Amino acid sequence: MKSLCVIGSLNMDLVTTVENFPVAGQTVMGKAFNTFPGGKGGNQAIALGRLGSDVLMVGKIGEDMYGKRYLEVLRSNNVKSDGVSIEKGMSSGVAVIQVSNNGENNIIVVPGANAEVDINYIESKWSLIERADIFLFQLEIPLETAIATMKKLKKQGKTVILDPAPAVGLPDEIFKYVDYLTPNETELETLIGRKINSEENLVEAAKTLFDKGVRVIVAKLGSDGAAIIKKDKCTRVPGFIVDPIDTTAAGDSFNAGFAFALAKEKELKECVIFGNAVGAISTTALGAQEAMPTFERVDKFIRDR
Repeated sequence: MKSLCVIGSLNMDLVTTVENFPVAGQTVMGKAFNTFPGGKGGNQAIALGRLGSDVLMVGKIGEDMYGKRYLEVLRSNNVKSDGVSIEKGMSSGVAVIQVSNNGENNIIVVPGANAEVDINYIESKWSLIERADIFLFQLEIPLETAIATMKKLKKQGKTVILDPAPAVGLPDEIFKYVDYLTPNETELETLIGRKINSEENLVEAAKTLFDKGVRVIVAKLGSDGAAIIKKDKCTRVPGFIVDPIDTTAAGDSFNAGFAFALAKEKELKECVIFGNAVGAISTTALGAQEAMPTFERVDKFIRDR
């Protein structure tokens, strides 16, 4: 099995559950409050570790109790933390999350130490980084760091997966270094600058990104599963039906499942099916990482359906 590396954010999620989200100027009573390790990078690394991957996390935490706790979480979930350093004098990243009764969420992210993951830091960890085969990126560290790192990895023939989240417009250059782009519908609309309301629109939108250099787009479509889009065709892959409790890390879990199967050199459709399963299971408990499954659980989940 190929080895993996996640380069990205490490946040502590501060989660409040509410009946309904407040509107501007309104105060509502929350039902519960919890803290969970999160951040898109950390979520993907933890999910990979639980699946049994050989995975390295690269990022930064702050000089606070959240950072210390996160190091313990990484190590206890089979994630190599040699690529994680403490940024002195700074807080760890935090995400303030509201979760409603129907499992929907909204999120405010404060980057903290994640903003200090610069190009020099990546260079200082390069001897560790270059040992991996497949790399996962998101957009919660400085964009210039992600682009420079992807460029260097592609020169070495590595495989790059980009989850373009949170949804922002991106410079054309980045797409030259991406093998697999994994946006949800909102993120894809942001990247192409227009609404998508049909499969025809989906395929047409993807052409713009292929022209910029992307090899394959795997569009995450929520309960509708995913779509594998190549230059010549679009293949729909149905999702799995579960009763969601918290959808916070469903996209991160999908990416981890997809990358895990890719590392096992499965066919692309199998990789997406596995990603769909990991993503679905991850929504069945509160907190970004609480329901992230083992390989055995995912395997049984797929076979049972």
